[in-house]
Amino acid sequence: MARSRTDRGELVLRERRPDAEQGGGPTVLELRANGVFVMDTAEHGSERALADAALAAVAEPRRVLVGGLGLGFTLNQVLGDHRVEHVDVVEIEQDLVDWMRDGTIPHGRQLLADDRVRVVVADIVQAVSEAGPSTYDVVLLDVDNGPGQLVHQGNATIYDEPFLRRLLDRLEPGGALVVWSADTEPGLRDRLRTVFGDVEEQDHAVRLQDRDEHYWLYTAHRP
Repeated sequence: MARSRTDRGELVLRERRPDAEQGGGPTVLELRANGVFVMDTAEHGSERALADAALAAVAEPRRVLVGGLGLGFTLNQVLGDHRVEHVDVVEIEQDLVDWMRDGTIPHGRQLLADDRVRVVVADIVQAVSEAGPSTYDVVLLDVDNGPGQLVHQGNATIYDEPFLRRLLDRLEPGGALVVWSADTEPGLRDRLRTVFGDVEEQDHAVRLQDRDEHYWLYTAHRP
């Protein structure tokens, strides 16, 4: 449906049409980066769970930072909470934002038209570093498939202590960081514990293209 090539490689939005002989079903949109499956519209339970975990982690999630737009399911879940007053979404791929805005991704227009949303097209590390005094009640991080299954090797720094400490500084006291990962990551858990002092690891079972998979969420609080 759409294709883009950047310094980070190829970004592709594909359409999957279920086999009529197997019962058919709705058309599915699938996002791939550098040939690696990122997400689709058939199974987005873990994206919603990421938002739910973050929103449940604090009493008043008024200001939210979402790292990674994807197909918008995490953002949509965040906006469904009436306590949320402002959401900054940081997405490095301008073309993905454009596909949301021009209707290539059908649900994108309405989602980004919400007046609580501000989209920043930038690398998340750069955006957080240059955010000035901005602080958040909740930060959700779903930029890559986790430190052990990177789509872009440059994203490794996102999961290292220096950047995690920057995120800690951006959180209000009592605020929470939630990180999505495609696999269990003991190293990430330990680094979060070093920076934040406490971390909760949650396992989410999903059904992905006729396969049973498990995704993981890591929640840490600023004391």
